[in-house]
Amino acid sequence: MKPNTQQLNDLTIQVRRDILRMVHAVNSGHPGGSLGCTEFLVALYQNIMERKEGFDMDGIGEDLFFLSNGHISPVFYSVLARSGYFPVAELATFRLINTRLQGHPTTHDGLPGVRMASGSLGQGLSVGIGAAQAKKLNNDKHLVYTLHGDGELQEGQNWEAIMYASAKKVDNLIATVDLNGKQIDGTTDEVLCMGSIKAKFEAFDWDVLEITEGNNIEAIIAGMNEAKSRTGKGKPVCVLLHTEMGNGVDYMMYSHAWHGKAPNDAQLENALAQNYNTGGNSDY
Repeated sequence: MKPNTQQLNDLTIQVRRDILRMVHAVNSGHPGGSLGCTEFLVALYQNIMERKEGFDMDGIGEDLFFLSNGHISPVFYSVLARSGYFPVAELATFRLINTRLQGHPTTHDGLPGVRMASGSLGQGLSVGIGAAQAKKLNNDKHLVYTLHGDGELQEGQNWEAIMYASAKKVDNLIATVDLNGKQIDGTTDEVLCMGSIKAKFEAFDWDVLEITEGNNIEAIIAGMNEAKSRTGKGKPVCVLLHTEMGNGVDYMMYSHAWHGKAPNDAQLENALAQNYNTGGNSDY
């Protein structure tokens, strides 16, 4: 049985606590984008995706997810652990020497749930397309999901992949763009204005929909279910997810400043107080 909305919101609070404690412990990491995508990844793994028990790299007979903007690894690791892929206690090893939980996800240490290394930006869509085409060859009807930063679209082979996916009718793919309008050096408009991302994807013949409340669990579930309903119709699907960087921590929101900066002791205490745990989950 899938968790209800209250349970998902409670888990979201716990994941936020995990993110904050992980980056604080090593004074390193990327809390801003992680907090902005918390509701999305909680909803994806707990409600949207069809997942098997256990983990194997082939992923046959289940939906697959590829994180392209790998610097938001804190939220990815927390959701994977809280979804049963590896022990929650392992979150305490984030970014330590010889950890499986490196700053950007890698595959060589065999961390369950991680299907691609994503330290270098701009590559995840290409990997997702390959996996989606493999599913078609294997007559596997399950879907492939990818997540990208909006600033990430400024680089890498993104647009080659976007062109390829529509030309080859990769219609079992749902690519979500975290549209928070911020990146490490400022707003996306200031760094390299991309104009209308929706218009660009549509010009490349994708089916595009928007989730305007990208930090609302119910809106995310409704929007992603709509996206699922549009698969299998000859076009890849793009979801533009409007989020707020640093969501859930008032002093991190509405700024790019916390893209890659860890809170100090007092700031951590403040942030955790804003995300007190009432749902029965516990810190690692």
